[in-house]
Amino acid sequence: MSENQRTGASNPASIAEYHAHVYYDPQTTRERAEQLRARVAAEFPHAKLGRWHDELVGPHTQSMYQIAFPASELAAFLPWLMLNRNGLSILLHPETGDDYRDHSAHAAWLGAVLPLQLDVFSAQRSQD
Repeated sequence: MSENQRTGASNPASIAEYHAHVYYDPQTTRERAEQLRARVAAEFPHAKLGRWHDELVGPHTQSMYQIAFPASELAAFLPWLMLNRNGLSILLHPETGDDYRDHSAHAAWLGAVLPLQLDVFSAQRSQD
């Protein structure tokens, strides 16, 4: 069985959820990130707003918070983010079960593309 078959990555209908990682600088752009977060909460009640991560976490090389939302909202949420991201960089990816590919090959960026430390997923990949 191929990796795509195991994770369902070849079938977009298998994606139940997406994540948007909103990046900010705690000193200079956190206020814009807060404004975006408040608007998302008001306009997309099915979105789950993750914790603020001023300290770096996972593959992320900049402070961020995550927004998880159902695949059924992608068509409305993505264009809204494109127009309302307040100049912030956002990484958008599906949840296929393969964190490495979701954050790299399956990812889309709004704004500047930021470096990621994908090696944090190497332990997961070696267990597959």
